[in-house]
Amino acid sequence: MNGPLDTRAGAARRRAGVLIALAVLTVAGLGLAVTVGSTPLPLGAVAAALARDGDPGVETIVWTVRLPRAVTALVAGAALSAAGLQMQTLFRNPLAEPYILGVSSGASLGVALVVTGVGGAGGMFTAGVAGFGRIGIVLAATAGAAAVLVLVLLLSRRVRSLSTLLVIGVLIGAATVSLISLMLTYTDPRLAQQYLAWGLGSFAGTTWDDLAVFVPVCAGALAAALAGVKPLNALLLGERYARTMGVNVRRTRTVTILVASVLAGAVTACCGPIAFLGMAVPHIARLLIGTADHRVLMPTVMLLGSGTALLCCVATQAPGAGAVLPLNAITTLIGTPVVITVLLRSRAARIGVAV
Repeated sequence: MNGPLDTRAGAARRRAGVLIALAVLTVAGLGLAVTVGSTPLPLGAVAAALARDGDPGVETIVWTVRLPRAVTALVAGAALSAAGLQMQTLFRNPLAEPYILGVSSGASLGVALVVTGVGGAGGMFTAGVAGFGRIGIVLAATAGAAAVLVLVLLLSRRVRSLSTLLVIGVLIGAATVSLISLMLTYTDPRLAQQYLAWGLGSFAGTTWDDLAVFVPVCAGALAAALAGVKPLNALLLGERYARTMGVNVRRTRTVTILVASVLAGAVTACCGPIAFLGMAVPHIARLLIGTADHRVLMPTVMLLGSGTALLCCVATQAPGAGAVLPLNAITTLIGTPVVITVLLRSRAARIGVAV
């Protein structure tokens, strides 16, 4: 009599334990991101700096460089992971990711226009990552992402098949990348190199002024993602089933695309395109939590995404090496084994072999 109840209670305890462990991982990652860097700082010195009662030099490093970088990683990881889960559920494709509809390519095109001077503001990029130059880059990336988002939303109202919309998004991204390649071919090699460096992704360089915009935008979109878990659960069994459950499929599709694109576009504008986090983290979360219920899966994905992004942020600092590693090199090394595992499991499932 109590067997099923005991099983459900055990599953609930396991999921609560996973969420607590991920929260601890996130807090630990935040602490590491603030203390670890090219110049490691003692935990006591960091605590004193956070309380504004420490060495002025340490306070400057913590409040101006490391804490903004850590907050950026925290928010960006949650945003990309949530957007990735939304796209995988909407398109019912395990390899879908936040940038699949071309939003990242649109942001990259906006930055490329600034770099090459086609947009009339090429000098902004050479101003560096601070001041008006950085604002110019963020605005250009935001405008490019917004342009592609509007295009995709318009097309989504005319296209009934999600597969067709997915193909259109991939084609938009490919065409945008081709335009960027053509523009970089005819620009100053030094500026092209700077664009390529931006394309490697980075959580560094953000200021509190950047975060004053970035955090509220992502927080609002993440709240919308959490509020939309019920229709996503219905979509797990297909659009026809979702309609029988009273879900407005067209509206759900539009809202999901809008929320995921805002999350991906905001992260790209502030951090550059960041690979694999949005694709890999949802799969790891499903394995950890043992359910596809978005009411549990969505907060799990957000916590795991934040913790993973913070650990990647720490890994890029290469303590003692005097160099900063490319962020996308780290995320790709982490994400590639996960994606390969997903492919192998999918193939095994098709031929009826257990993995």
